[in-house]
Amino acid sequence: MEPVIGNGASGGDGLVKDTTTQTFVADVIEASKDVPVLVDFWAPWCEPCKQLGPLLEKVVTAAGGAVRMVKMNIDEHPEVAGQLGVQSIPAVFAFKNGQPVDGFMGAVPESQIKSFIEKIAGPEAFADEAAELETAEAALEADDLQTAVELYAGMLAKDQQNPDALAGLAKCYVKSGDFDQARSTLELVPPKSANHAAISAARALLELAEQSGDAGDADEHRRALEADPNNHQARFDLSLALNANGAREEALEQLLELMGRDRKWNDDGARKQLVQFFDAWGAADPVTIEGRRKMSTLLFS
Repeated sequence: MEPVIGNGASGGDGLVKDTTTQTFVADVIEASKDVPVLVDFWAPWCEPCKQLGPLLEKVVTAAGGAVRMVKMNIDEHPEVAGQLGVQSIPAVFAFKNGQPVDGFMGAVPESQIKSFIEKIAGPEAFADEAAELETAEAALEADDLQTAVELYAGMLAKDQQNPDALAGLAKCYVKSGDFDQARSTLELVPPKSANHAAISAARALLELAEQSGDAGDADEHRRALEADPNNHQARFDLSLALNANGAREEALEQLLELMGRDRKWNDDGARKQLVQFFDAWGAADPVTIEGRRKMSTLLFS
């Protein structure tokens, strides 16, 4: 698997453009009668503008045409900003049907920009992006790695810092056994997304896969447990081997049994391993949900 990860979108396939006082009516007033238009009032000296602008472009591009964006440099074109009462920048106004309908000021996080666009254009604004991610995840779950890689790589071509796509691509590499490439992919994750749920899951999956390579044969560990049910290392290794073979429920039960027999073994090793399982399986996985319930019962009974 050798996906090509392109540069972040610039210009958004015509979704983002600069405007002037002379072209404002055509670019914003008339255009907003067909699709909502966001106007980003900015200036070259404005540091918060430099933070907000790229995020705006990224989210507008991700909306896939549900909204458009124009940028107006108020140093060169101050008239419209003055008419709208803009007193500080960055300032963003949303136009719909030829009229300003909402706006915000200051550099805000990506999640807030997305919520703003959904408010203006409707919750379906990001439906295509969500559907693409869902299709990629389904392909990954079905071990159709080629399809999954192509979909994740396509998402990264639009946004090379997309944490869901980076995590998905890393998982593809883990499933294919290319742990080095999986690790390299996770190194591309920006610091702000380091604790993103999908990234944490991919990282845990990689660590588990590397551990499982040393876990040995499940049948061998079963025989060791038959000989000595208190062989905690054999039970721990059996759990890793079972998980590597896709037997999540049984892997869970072995660690819960180990916790019940000796909670303090290996510096609370069984509980820590369970938490890593849950991270790798995902919070919504039925085995994770059941496992957390059973673990809580053990811990607080």
